[in-house]
Amino acid sequence: MRVDEKTLAEDIVRMSGTNVKKCMKCGKCSATCPSFEDMDVHPHSFVTMAEEGDVAGLLKSKSLWKCLSCFACVERCPRGVEPAHLIEAVRFFALSPQGLNKMKPDVVPIFLQNLEEKGAEVPQQLLTSAFRKYSK
Repeated sequence: MRVDEKTLAEDIVRMSGTNVKKCMKCGKCSATCPSFEDMDVHPHSFVTMAEEGDVAGLLKSKSLWKCLSCFACVERCPRGVEPAHLIEAVRFFALSPQGLNKMKPDVVPIFLQNLEEKGAEVPQQLLTSAFRKYSK
């Protein structure tokens, strides 16, 4: 892992407010995830990858966009680890270099059209989460 990757991993964990060291890899968060079947990296693996500093893997993961931000994983965790908050922090860092970390209602149709042209499916929950997080 390069130094800048390590710094980015630390920034992601810090921004999420998640204590990745508390994860005991029980998989309860993944077992309760409604998007489990569509994910290539499951919530408990996401926490592990963040702990190990695998930023490239996190940013390339399609799970980053398949997460519904329903927080079922947060509620189910017996140790208080918050995978959904971690995923949202990684989303922020994925979008920040593109200048898309602020979303306004008038750009949503253009945003959706661009994603659809690329063949991406966008769950409604993702849009709700984006408004909640990025319009502050």
